Amino acid sequence: MIDINLIRENPESVKQNIKKRFREEKLIIVDEIRKLDEKWRKSKYEEDSLRSERNKISKEVNEAKKKKDEKKAKELLAKAKKIPEEIEKIQVKRKKMEEEIDYLLKQIPNMLHAGVPKGKDSEDNAELRKWGKIEKKDFEIVNHVELMERMGLADFDAGRSNAGQGFNYLLGELAELDHALQRYGVDFIKQKGFKLVVPPMMLNYETLLGAVNGLQDFEEVVYKIDKENLY
Repeated sequence: MIDINLIRENPESVKQNIKKRFREEKLIIVDEIRKLDEKWRKSKYEEDSLRSERNKISKEVNEAKKKKDEKKAKELLAKAKKIPEEIEKIQVKRKKMEEEIDYLLKQIPNMLHAGVPKGKDSEDNAELRKWGKIEKKDFEIVNHVELMERMGLADFDAGRSNAGQGFNYLLGELAELDHALQRYGVDFIKQKGFKLVVPPMMLNYETLLGAVNGLQDFEEVVYKIDKENLY
């Protein structure tokens, strides 16, 4: 989630970043956040002013009591008694605005590095550098999908048939390598002081909302369980 200060100080850079990602439908969210933030800051100012006034009245009450002006002290105390209620009302409104702002901020994509080229897909990616000497081979060059299938290490047809496009079955030694890499990752992070946790396979919308930016940026890879608030 991006820092709201970035929207306060440089909303145009956030909008340009959205355009660079071809997510123009999110531009209006930046303006909504700015409007809400302006109301939030106004409420915060009112709240701080009331606190300041309460402190000022407390001092005036003490001074009135020192001068034995009970009438003035009573009037000031009556005035001070109303302030906490006013503060509480503002806090409720401000809390609601904070939740709305937080929800909207989660829908704004993270800022891209200035060097990332503008493009809709991988065809627009820029090649920055090559390493080593690229030799011409005297045999057919195939992609990783075909290579794995030829070696009997994966079944992409079964994956597509049983789960959909983009899925596959890893077989034999490649499946073992996949598990070995996962185990290596677990051992590595345990050495850093982390504890292994196996989470539930499904999460409710509210939990997932905070993890994946309100699902909107992950609609193609997140699956909803029919008739359940589970993903």
